[in-house]
Amino acid sequence: MTASPTRDVLLTCPLDCPDACRLKVTVGRDTPDGPERMLKVTGDAAHPVTRGFACVKTVHYPARANHPERPLFPLRRVNPKTDAEPVWERVTWDAALDDIAARLRTLLDTRGPSSILRYTYAGTMGLMEGHHAHALFRALGTPELDETICASAGTAAWTMGYGTRYGVDPHDVAHARLIVLWGINSLSTNSHLTPHLTAARKAGARIVCVDPYRNRTAAFADEHLKIVPGTDAALALGVMHELFAHGWTDVAYIAEATQGVEELRQAAAEWTPERTASVTGLDAETVRAFARAIGTTRPTYIRVGYGMTRHETGGTNLRAVTLIPALTGDWRHRGGGCTLSTSGAFKLNRTRLGAQHLLPADVPHVNMNELATALRPEGDFGAAFLYNCNPAVVAPDSARVRAGLQRQDLLVVVLEQAMTDTARLADYVLPATTFAEHPDLYTSYGHHWLGHNPQAIDAPGETRPNSWVFQQLARRLGVTDPSVYWTVDELMAELLNTDHPHLHGITPERLKAEGSVPLTLPDDFQPYAHGAETPSGKVQLSPAPTYVPPVATLNAEYPIRLLTPPAHHFLNSTYGTLDNLNRAEGTEPHVMIHPADAAAYALEDGAHATLTSEIGTVQRRVRVTDAVQPGVAVLEGTWWGLSAPDGESINAITAQTLTDLGGGSTFHNTRIRVEPKT
Repeated sequence: MTASPTRDVLLTCPLDCPDACRLKVTVGRDTPDGPERMLKVTGDAAHPVTRGFACVKTVHYPARANHPERPLFPLRRVNPKTDAEPVWERVTWDAALDDIAARLRTLLDTRGPSSILRYTYAGTMGLMEGHHAHALFRALGTPELDETICASAGTAAWTMGYGTRYGVDPHDVAHARLIVLWGINSLSTNSHLTPHLTAARKAGARIVCVDPYRNRTAAFADEHLKIVPGTDAALALGVMHELFAHGWTDVAYIAEATQGVEELRQAAAEWTPERTASVTGLDAETVRAFARAIGTTRPTYIRVGYGMTRHETGGTNLRAVTLIPALTGDWRHRGGGCTLSTSGAFKLNRTRLGAQHLLPADVPHVNMNELATALRPEGDFGAAFLYNCNPAVVAPDSARVRAGLQRQDLLVVVLEQAMTDTARLADYVLPATTFAEHPDLYTSYGHHWLGHNPQAIDAPGETRPNSWVFQQLARRLGVTDPSVYWTVDELMAELLNTDHPHLHGITPERLKAEGSVPLTLPDDFQPYAHGAETPSGKVQLSPAPTYVPPVATLNAEYPIRLLTPPAHHFLNSTYGTLDNLNRAEGTEPHVMIHPADAAAYALEDGAHATLTSEIGTVQRRVRVTDAVQPGVAVLEGTWWGLSAPDGESINAITAQTLTDLGGGSTFHNTRIRVEPKT
């Protein structure tokens, strides 16, 4: 048989990653008269960020899009949600939407909009399908979801010090002479930063990784500082102590661009290298050498991740680290400074994105980390809509989340591209399109390019975009606000309706024609060189960050701290359906245990063990390794419960405890005991 012709299309990756890659997607037909589908994914070689390569995860996206178990038609559950295996019947879109709308109307009339919950996160970063899709719920006045599971603690911390979240342009990183990768496994979670790190190293830069365990990035770095989990603020204050003590601060920058230096100086005065070492687990000379390198090397670039925020004092951890460049004046040196996110540079007109203008002033809020509590039997909700997320796996206290979704009195509607743990608990599964099957717009939190995707192929089966589903429900419920019914083109015109210089020359026509367009930034983009977008106009060094030990201290009953960082072959829970990526990560989830702990608790390498916290219990296979430190266990990756030996997500043992700033998650704060499985 003659092969059917193929064609390549350029599309922006929709997934929750700072790289926001520009992908070359090859599409074609299996048979001459069959539908086009995604055949291959690689990077756009002409794009200056993506540079022709896609990550080890997204090259496998076609297998996900074409997975034989992908839902392609609306499905209605016909057996109780408490049954182990769901039983589905295929229904028409009209039957599903009419029934869902009728049940919503009853809830609205009898219990009000506060009885309807939307739960969503970053399964797509598209401004249409990921953000504007919320418009229906805001028009109805349902509770506002505080999207806090990942970035909120870091965002709150950065905002306190700097206001807008600007970052160093990744192309400037090659100019740095000291690079500190602090709380980020960038080789796995920001892989397109790696060429810039390599270029800097070839030019003489030294790379230091600060992380509680030896991951890929720590192995790549020239030096790894293996600190005690959650002690980042202590190490940052110890560095500041040395900067002040040795005169390694930029006095002119501090005087012009910052406020509150004396308070910070007094706070740092207590953190001698010896005290810092006693808290962080490093030795005093290592602390001195690290501070000396930061204090005497220009430019120094610090790339921070959200890992250090997953603790009770996670916001303070990140704030302390990010203030270091304000003392050294690195913001005035090309390639120097710090990056958490570049998202603040995208000065789009967001006033009506997601129908924010329709939010009632007194709307109730739900913190997404507290979903287990929100879904309790005596709670207020009679319906839950879940899209762009998999909370039965990723939410804290996930066993209680699953129990809540199994309530027979709760209408559970899941919009999905895969039969996830969450979809299997739905009353209705509504089949969703992938990024090649609908148009959308994308920003980035790792670079400065704005992206537009056309619809590249026809949607398979009866899959539909999130926006289409919610617009159909809106019509049935009598919603009239025009913004709820915007097309992608109308949303794009709204977002680009601004005279901000960062968007100068970027029109809808240009964006659609070019597909990926750089923001109009100055060549010497140094956003904090003379201050910050804070109320004072300066970088706020006060109130000074402090180190506070965790409330959940280790003890005889729970002697080990569990960390659950990302895996190399996973992106949150997106690829959990792909057996080859599961195999690449070891086929099932493993918990890494230090040899000393393995000996102390009679744990054998390769054997299953029981992990118990105050919240619950799971079974996991043990991997004994000195990559972790004594008293610390690490389980990489958001594995589906379906992939675990006991069918439980690791978040069955994580708590809903919130961070000090931003109401964020504390996934690295779990204290456990580990025992041989009996």
